Amino acid sequence: MPTGSTQKQKNTAIFQMLLCATLWSIAGIFIKAIPWSPFVIAGLRSFFAGIVVLVYIRVKRMRVVVNRQTVTAAVFMAALFLCFVTATKLTTAANATVLQYTAPLFVMVISVLFLHQKLRRVDVAAALCTMIGVSLCFAAQLSGGHLLGNIIAVISGVFMAMMYLNLGRFGPEEKMSYILIGQLFTFLCSLPFFFTTRPVFAPLPALYVVILGVVQLGVPYLLCAWASEHCPPIALSLLSALEPLLNPVWVFLFNGETPGTLALVGGAVVIAAVTAWCILGRDRTPSEQEAANGTAAD
Repeated sequence: MPTGSTQKQKNTAIFQMLLCATLWSIAGIFIKAIPWSPFVIAGLRSFFAGIVVLVYIRVKRMRVVVNRQTVTAAVFMAALFLCFVTATKLTTAANATVLQYTAPLFVMVISVLFLHQKLRRVDVAAALCTMIGVSLCFAAQLSGGHLLGNIIAVISGVFMAMMYLNLGRFGPEEKMSYILIGQLFTFLCSLPFFFTTRPVFAPLPALYVVILGVVQLGVPYLLCAWASEHCPPIALSLLSALEPLLNPVWVFLFNGETPGTLALVGGAVVIAAVTAWCILGRDRTPSEQEAANGTAAD
């Protein structure tokens, strides 16, 4: 935990992140139940989430920072939201969520190729295990619609990785600004689909999309931001792993959607690989790891 945090602050941050992951995990239940285009769902979800973020910014009297960095990160966020909702519509909720959690693998690849960081053995092992899990998820559903959904889910993992790589550069105002702009971009991208798909706005789907925007997306982003003040990235990663574990449970209980055996096994492999990667020192650079080994040897 960050130096200077009290035990009460640490415990509160842990609770906030667990609640955040739990709220994230209800996405599949409501997305599957709304009979609209995934772009319409994503757009309206972000509209209501954006209201939540904007209210928070106003209450805290923060500035909305619009620059190249926040706009670029917002584009990645909008792409992430659109891809995830589309994948959830086209494949099982389990596959959409688990395949999105290949993001740490893409963080590693991008870091090596563009940031010139060295790989450790634990990174390679985690990458191999993650790819095995991804392969099992693909093997579980090879029909056309499911395959397309799986591919889009992996792409959402790429955008999630790029979003995380940008996140570390921002202060509080820039962070909240790019989250707000990302919601706006998602909504704007969805507007043409309101006219081409002509969704029927019945009361129940409308209620579901408000719940998605406020409860599943808007509030969790605030919880995650608050938790990050007293939780290091390794703790956030471990606690957020609750989401892919809960998502298929909710969908099974409420929608009766049963993921295939291989998809469940693949999901377990991905989650185990990412969790083990975090526990074995994801936050240490290779030079820091060598220094720690040298100290132990002394």
